[in-house]
Amino acid sequence: MPRMKSLIALTMALLCAAAGGAHAQPYPSRPVQLIVPYPAGGASDIMARAFAEKLAAGLGAQVIVDNRAGAGGNLAGSAAAKAAPDGYTLFFGAAGPLAVNPALYAKMPFDPAKDFAPIGLVGSMALFLTVPADLPVKSLPDLIALSKARPGALNYASSGVGGTTHLAMEWLKSQAGADITHVPYKGTAAGVADMVGGRIQVIFDAWPTTSPHVRAGKLRYLAVSTARRSALEPEVPTMTELGLSGFDLYVWYGLMAPAGTPAEIVQKLARLTAEITTKADLRERFASLGMEPLTGTPDRFAEHLRVETDKWARIVKLSGAKAE
Repeated sequence: MPRMKSLIALTMALLCAAAGGAHAQPYPSRPVQLIVPYPAGGASDIMARAFAEKLAAGLGAQVIVDNRAGAGGNLAGSAAAKAAPDGYTLFFGAAGPLAVNPALYAKMPFDPAKDFAPIGLVGSMALFLTVPADLPVKSLPDLIALSKARPGALNYASSGVGGTTHLAMEWLKSQAGADITHVPYKGTAAGVADMVGGRIQVIFDAWPTTSPHVRAGKLRYLAVSTARRSALEPEVPTMTELGLSGFDLYVWYGLMAPAGTPAEIVQKLARLTAEITTKADLRERFASLGMEPLTGTPDRFAEHLRVETDKWARIVKLSGAKAE
């Protein structure tokens, strides 16, 4: 009997050791899912995939990109927020679902401030105020003056009600007293095409969509939406330089995990994210997409989210935009 008890005790000890070893497996020990709130193929998706490739190399594990477009990013945000907080589901968050939508939607399926653990900012994208080259304006003051001389005659395109390209123009109109008619599209590419065709006179849009037409002499940049000039088009003045004080608007992206993710995993991902955004080849890739890299600690990202949420809430209220 003593021998039997010894064997049982040894067996239990071995089982406990095995269980403890499995529990203590280093992170990550299996593929990581990166939920992206955009369809495959666009600039934001390409940016996310470039980041995911670097993240996989840093983690030594596969990172699988999961595109879940819809509801302005709320579908993806909800799925990520409700995932297990174990570091194996991450969210490639953006200004839209995290900072704009809380003011735009009457009911949100998640709370960006409470349901996520910020990891680090990744990149940003400025918007360029763009007009046809044959429109008789050479500057933002010229455009404002023309809109006042011809109230409602000028049309501006956007990617849809509540999108950043819509809200940026409404902020401009409010500050400048401009009178320009909104024409929403299902994407800015169609709006830019109509601008080249002479049916649209103004758009606030990203560099990749507009720059080929600017280079071809068909469109002209009047201003950039950010507080400082863009490295992509350093000769284009900011809105603040042109008299619209405090105008600083851009689309940004950052990595997040579900709230409750262990602090050691968040810190590991934060260190990797900060390293990745300094890599020269990634910065070159971002530049080709009209993106500029960002970086920062989880605390800085949390503060950034708070400031951006307040800012976008004011702009959404000013525009009167609502989404269902």
